[in-house]
Amino acid sequence: MGEGVRHRVVVLALTGLLPFELGIPHRIFGRAKDADGNPLYEIVTCSVRPGPVRTDADFDIHVEHGPEVLATADTVVVPASYELGPVFEEGRLTDELAAALAHIRPGTRMVAICTGGYVLAAAGYLDGRPATTHWSSAEHFQRLFPSVRVDADVLFIDDGDVLTSAGVAAGIDLCLHIVRRDHGTAVANEVARRTVVPPHRDGGQAQYIHRPVPEPQLATTATARAWALGRLNEPIQLRDMAEQESMSVRTFTRRFREEVGVSPGQWLVQQRVERARHLLESSDLSVDLVARDSGFGTAQSMRQHLQAALGVPPTVYRRTFRTGSGNS
Repeated sequence: MGEGVRHRVVVLALTGLLPFELGIPHRIFGRAKDADGNPLYEIVTCSVRPGPVRTDADFDIHVEHGPEVLATADTVVVPASYELGPVFEEGRLTDELAAALAHIRPGTRMVAICTGGYVLAAAGYLDGRPATTHWSSAEHFQRLFPSVRVDADVLFIDDGDVLTSAGVAAGIDLCLHIVRRDHGTAVANEVARRTVVPPHRDGGQAQYIHRPVPEPQLATTATARAWALGRLNEPIQLRDMAEQESMSVRTFTRRFREEVGVSPGQWLVQQRVERARHLLESSDLSVDLVARDSGFGTAQSMRQHLQAALGVPPTVYRRTFRTGSGNS
């Protein structure tokens, strides 16, 4: 991909921003490269006015660009801020912020990390659409913006040209998801490997898992997950997984959901979708063989699951990313 046609991501830094979340788009999109090592994205930071921007830490950052660069964006990312003022308190934009957002071209992809969703909602981008934010803010968010369909139980929501995430690490998941959507699994996995984070957490995974770390001496479901990953191409029953941990099906299901955030069945489908994506991108196997090797059994079953998860059938996905990954 030539220098002049890289996808431009503009990150809007607002007063009171969280430095960690400001850095996520730069880290994830900045590591995405094509097969020849060329960057796939150009990342630019701006604010409502050039100069120092206060963070929630004990330092400010200096932002060189003003809001006019929003007009050049293919994707705009709004990270979280703890000082949104009227946006957070009344659900309305300040005049200065409204003027800044007015630079954004129609059709630009809009992305919010955590409470950055308040900005998108106040600007009208989320009217009538599904969205998420940090679980602790979800009830307030819904009261303030009743027209938004808030889901507090997911890591992120992809609604096409508008995407929102829960807090902190979920912003990493969302940005990796965007790279995967734009350029395929291989590119996203390489970014994840270089960033030393899990390559994929499904957007529908629970935000808040009540027992994130098992108590000492308490049996986990890790052995069953490893066992299942080694035989995704075979039929796997819930009782088979439970037997790997010497648990009853009921106990295993409860423990699995506590640890992973989704049911065993949902997790298996997620893993099989990822396996199918990898094979469609990296092999010449027929759709029937990909379906068999990823455990869906039939091409029709795989087609239904990929359509539900990705919005496209297997042939379209392969055509997009076998050519897109190599020629981007």
